[in-house]
Formats: sequence, structure tokens, C-alpha cells
Amino acid sequence: MRRIHGGGGVGFKWSFNLLKQKLIQSGRNPNHWNRTSFLQSPIPKYFSRYYSTESQLQLSPNLIKIMEQRLSAIEHRSACLENFMNQPEASPTEFSRANKELRKLRGSMELITYLRTKQKEIDGLRSLMTECPEDKDMLDMANEELSQAMEEEKRLQNLLLKSLLPRDDADERDCILEVRAGSGGEEASLFAMDIFKMYERFSQNNGWKFEVVYITESDLKGYKEASAAISGADVFGKLKFESGIHRVQRVPVTEKLGRVHTSAVSVAILPQADEVLNL
Repeated sequence: MRRIHGGGGVGFKWSFNLLKQKLIQSGRNPNHWNRTSFLQSPIPKYFSRYYSTESQLQLSPNLIKIMEQRLSAIEHRSACLENFMNQPEASPTEFSRANKELRKLRGSMELITYLRTKQKEIDGLRSLMTECPEDKDMLDMANEELSQAMEEEKRLQNLLLKSLLPRDDADERDCILEVRAGSGGEEASLFAMDIFKMYERFSQNNGWKFEVVYITESDLKGYKEASAAISGADVFGKLKFESGIHRVQRVPVTEKLGRVHTSAVSVAILPQADEVLNL
């Protein structure tokens, strides 16, 4: 996997300056290109890690049309929510509900914003190519930039298609982490402690709240059993696939002859239940 540089990359700035020089040399107004050019902004960090060098799925025109309708609806809904949250008469409950829905749309909105930027770039390059049909050097550079922009547009459309897929409602919930030592004796309990502390550090790095519920220690201060409550944004959705058996092969501190031991622990990620109100 590698990051793909956006409109603010060095390669594009170099081509952009050459195109402006060509316009000046040919007696054309470079400001026209500025009006039709795209916004030079880098790819947002939110989704730059999803970019890869692999070929993207070619979407059919009908699917793109349907997706564009859905994207327009998301843009409209996001604008309405932002406007509603700025109204002083909104109650705290309504404000909280609107803010929660807006957070759900934030990831898609970042993708949509960058897609619109790419589409403006494509329109500007096509306009430039139409105005300069006899300048071969300019056409070659503009065509190269156009190919890259269209490839990125395709990638963004694929990312947006994935983001529009239905999500599990439980993904937004907080979760309970349970770690239990399995086969391996004292070494398994030491491994369980490592696993538990790994999730604690991972939670801290993601800005989540990690609260220890209980810990049962072994003779070597390892963890026979340990449980914690983790709360934050989309915690369960990001951790639910961690459930299962985790195994390690290493020379434990309990081994005196240098032999490799195999130990295992079980990890359970459970969504926290909604609070039950007594009426």
C-alpha cells in the first residue's frame, strides 16, 4: 500500500507552473486557467491509507448515477444538520441527536469533498485542452494530468461505494474486553497480560476511555483473567473482529533451557448493552 499524492503534490505543482508558462508564451490569459483549475488540497488523512496501487473496480454508468443521487442527498442532509445545530432554539436533546448523525456522515463528506475537487480538476483540464488544440507540449502535459485525475476519481468512487454500504448498528456502541489465559500455564498468563496491556495502549492511542473492570493475577503476576470497559467513537465496530483465540510461540521467562513454547489466550469483544430505564 502507498499514499497517492493529491492536487497539492510536487508533481502537479511542477506541471501546473509549466502549463501557466505555456499559456503566457502563447499569448493566452493564465488567469482563465486559474478560474477553471481545481483546488490544490492534499488527500485527507481520513482515507489516504485506503489508497493502493491495485486496479479499481470499474463502476457502470447506471451505478455511478445512482451513487451520485445518494451523494447529493448526503450533502443536502449534512448542510441541513449543520444549519439546524446553529439555531439557538435547538434543545440539548435535539442538538445531541443531530450532532451524532452529523458524525456518521463526516467520513463520507470528506470523501465527497475530495471527489468534487477532482471533478473540478478534470473539467479544468478538459477546458484547457479544448482551448489549446495546437500546442502539443501543453496537450501532452494536460493529458497526463487528466489521466491521473480520472484514475483518482475512480478510486474515490470505489471508496464512496464502500462507505455507502449498510453498517451494523452495534458498531457505534462501547464494548467490554475479556482476556483469558488458555493452554500454556504461567506463560499463557504472561501472554494474556501482554495482550491486555496491548489493547490498553491501543485504546489510549485512539483517544478511547479504558477502564479496568477486574484482573485475576497468576503467581508470576500474569493475568489469568482480565476485563475492561472501552468507550469511544465506533469502538465495537473497530474491535469486534479481535474476538477469538490468539497464539504465541516464544521462549518464555519460565523456560531455563531455551526451548520455544506455544501459549494461547482467548479474547472476547462484547458490545455494551443499552441502558435500561425503569419507568
